[in-house]
Amino acid sequence: MNINYSTAAKHLGSSAVREILKLTQGKDIISLAGGLPGEDLFPLEAVREAYTRVLSSDNTVLQYGLTEGYDPLRDKIAGRLSAQGIPVSSSEIVLTTGSQQAIDLLCKIILDPGDAVLVEAPTYLAALQVLSSYRADVHTVTSDEDGMLPDDLEDKLRRYRPKLLYAVPTFSNPTGATWSEERRIKTVELCRRYGVLILEDNPYGEITFDESEGAYPLSLAAIDRSYNGGYCVVYTGTFSKIVAPALRTGWIVGDPELIRTLAKAKQAADLHSSTIDQRALDELLQGFDIGNHIRLISREYHTRMKLLSTELSSRGWEGAHFREPQGGMFLWLTLSQDINAAELLPLAVDKGVAFVPGEVFYPAQPMRNTMRLNFTHTPPQLVPLAVQRLEEALIMYQQRLLI
Repeated sequence: MNINYSTAAKHLGSSAVREILKLTQGKDIISLAGGLPGEDLFPLEAVREAYTRVLSSDNTVLQYGLTEGYDPLRDKIAGRLSAQGIPVSSSEIVLTTGSQQAIDLLCKIILDPGDAVLVEAPTYLAALQVLSSYRADVHTVTSDEDGMLPDDLEDKLRRYRPKLLYAVPTFSNPTGATWSEERRIKTVELCRRYGVLILEDNPYGEITFDESEGAYPLSLAAIDRSYNGGYCVVYTGTFSKIVAPALRTGWIVGDPELIRTLAKAKQAADLHSSTIDQRALDELLQGFDIGNHIRLISREYHTRMKLLSTELSSRGWEGAHFREPQGGMFLWLTLSQDINAAELLPLAVDKGVAFVPGEVFYPAQPMRNTMRLNFTHTPPQLVPLAVQRLEEALIMYQQRLLI
């Protein structure tokens, strides 16, 4: 049968990261590609006990639930966010099937085909997929390691009159960069002035390598809520990186009217996210010291990042450079200008190591000599071997250039 797909379906793209992960299944390949937390750090026993207690309570744990999510868990999330400088009530929160669904639902209720959206370059690949599916007109704002450049941001706000600005300002995916407080304040100020919504995506923000008091970066949402008047920042987060991805529980926070509209869109999409997973998470948060757990994984990820950084630095690849991230899960490596990372990838996979070519994180005009490396999932003892295999692939690539 010749299926006549909708225009929206024709704009659906597959995830390059997911395709690379398929290549690594069942093979002797060390993957630095996926945005995967370390399974060895999952609080398995605490999660198992939480599910056992919930399943022993009453039959309603297997029943339909509220579209907005389980109220006690929303209350706990509101308390955690308030402690992070984002004063919010549970009525301003909808629980979602991971923060990825939060991005999709917001775009669904905000964007019409051809609407302008501003992003960093590079930016989160799956967000670009969502924007493409809604046929948004995506424009990049010139950025550096401190965030979006205010002059260029204002120019793009004036020129394109966007409906939305999407950003991952804290331990970014893919670069690991963290915006300065000055840039955060200026971005919120400009978007409020021009009446533009900001979607602040913050799945990694609590995984900070600096444990000193006050080190947690001030979120765009916290800055926004310091103003009088309505909110321009919509904020999303997830338990995927700080507990476990399989629980598929994220949240989105915003102006109460927007949240009510978003809840209607979610109701049409899936009625509600998993009740039993929300109940188990609520049970987990009652007795489990999640703050201590986050500190534990942050320290371990810091150690793994330093190991990868040391291995890369020791190789002395001509033209290669990177900046150590202050938290999160990713390191962004720039190679010499004559290297195309997408062409390097199959050679690397043949050698037994995988990464994500940087070009997939750009909506246009990609830097092809870049790659994203994940340091949280690979066992530390395999990191030297992973970098050695990457070096072997680079040598083979450069030899081919000389032919």
